[in-house]
Amino acid sequence: MLLAHASATRLYREKYQAVQKGVVGINIYTMWSYPLTNSTADLEATQRFLDFYSGWILEPLVFGDYPSVMKKNVGSRLPSFSKVQSEAIRGTLDFIGINHYYSFYVNDRPLEKGIRDFSLDIAADYRGSRTDPPIGQHAPTSIPADPRGLQLLVEYLSEAYGNLPIYIQETGYATTNGSLHDTDRVDYMKTHISSTLAALRNGANVKGYFAWCFLDVFEYLSGFMSQYGLYRVDFEDEALPRQARLSARWYSKFLENKGIHVEDELDDAGSHVEQ
Repeated sequence: MLLAHASATRLYREKYQAVQKGVVGINIYTMWSYPLTNSTADLEATQRFLDFYSGWILEPLVFGDYPSVMKKNVGSRLPSFSKVQSEAIRGTLDFIGINHYYSFYVNDRPLEKGIRDFSLDIAADYRGSRTDPPIGQHAPTSIPADPRGLQLLVEYLSEAYGNLPIYIQETGYATTNGSLHDTDRVDYMKTHISSTLAALRNGANVKGYFAWCFLDVFEYLSGFMSQYGLYRVDFEDEALPRQARLSARWYSKFLENKGIHVEDELDDAGSHVEQ
């Protein structure tokens, strides 16, 4: 994939960019990580987590090779780049796109011998809060939202990868009751937009924020059980009718430059919304 990305970027830059003025980036699904304790081992495990989840893709495209800890832990199972390939992939990012939903608390664990997968190669346990048990390879959808983690992640990526432009291309809040009066989603959007602004004010080169999702859709991890849409879709009706949630109206007002605190303006309308 990285070699294909580099080839596509080179083709675009050589043949089309001068006229179209476009840019080429890549999207990564990642999350912020906090050390479970202040021990050196947990601090190193936290950085290792970031190297595996973000650096696996970004390090080669910015610097020309995988993170050193990945090469050490994965060994011969990790493909190596020739000198020509390394030069070809280095510097082939015009921007970084991220999908962010939650953060993890990370602690060190021994690197197991024998057959390992991606999660075991990290040599760390991670959990949604300090008191939760460690989770498996796939995160549950019930992990608490962490707007502060989004800010820290954006600032980290900016510092680690040359302050490339960053687009938050996906972040959102899941509900399960289908309600139109989704005040929790409004709170989620307010806090995450505020955290994005804080990162921008701290020097991060943030260029865009995209909310997931415009409509309720079939979700990768939870199917139709979780609804992320600003618009509710009735999947029981063959016509799939759509209704605007409170969050849709709030976001519309926000984008109209009405500011992040527009609840009073929406309260009267919201009182008539179906629960």
